[in-house]
Amino acid sequence: MKIKLHHVNVCSKDVPGLADFYRDVLDLKPEPGLSQNRILDKDGYPGKVAFLSDGETQFHLAEKDYGISFRTGQAVNPVLNGHIAFRTDDIAAFKKRLTEKGIPFSDFGAWAMKGWAQIFFYDPEGNVIEVHEVQE
Repeated sequence: MKIKLHHVNVCSKDVPGLADFYRDVLDLKPEPGLSQNRILDKDGYPGKVAFLSDGETQFHLAEKDYGISFRTGQAVNPVLNGHIAFRTDDIAAFKKRLTEKGIPFSDFGAWAMKGWAQIFFYDPEGNVIEVHEVQE
């Protein structure tokens, strides 16, 4: 099972303003192709998002949404204070690893992005971690 840093998610009440900041100050560029893969219906994430990149690591800027846990029934809200995301080639094996270690996780499945099976959990300090697998 491979695991690699994929993106950092930063949440804001002003996504366009934050995107301008990251583009202007850090020269991040728009990440093409991700916007059309969003799931925007009642089961997805309808908030504003900007996808940027430094050429290797993506930065997902997402609108804060305090109601995600209520609407999804999931314990973890990945767009309250942001998260760090890793991509794996075997989400089932990773879920098994977490279960064996007694680490609870929220299994969102294909929630925000088409074809991405996503889980979220907390590190010991309460930071949210995403692990996802592309399943197209």
